[in-house]
Amino acid sequence: VQLQASGGGSVQPGGSLRLSCAVSGLPFRGHIMYWGRQAPGKEYEWVARISPGGGNTEYLDVVEGRFTVSRDNSKNMLYLQMDNLKHEDTAVYYCAEDRQGNTRGQGTQVTVSS
Repeated sequence: VQLQASGGGSVQPGGSLRLSCAVSGLPFRGHIMYWGRQAPGKEYEWVARISPGGGNTEYLDVVEGRFTVSRDNSKNMLYLQMDNLKHEDTAVYYCAEDRQGNTRGQGTQVTVSS
């Protein structure tokens, strides 16, 4: 299984980024998928979950209303639109098959700084 996240970068508070994750090696359209993050010195935490068909989503409360998870099953792609970014969103972001991030792939750095 390969999970390759991309799209990170440095933005100012209030800015936006769209992360992408290319998934291969698993039956993507049948899997619940997750986005998670790990900030320096902190534990990994999941931030978004999406159902196999994309119709059901769930978010960590601190990102609810600011982040939007989506997927394109025809392309085996997972996305995370992040708006109104805050300093505390700074972290390495990963896509994963599980909530705990045990199956997470290569992450992408997001830095929110003024």
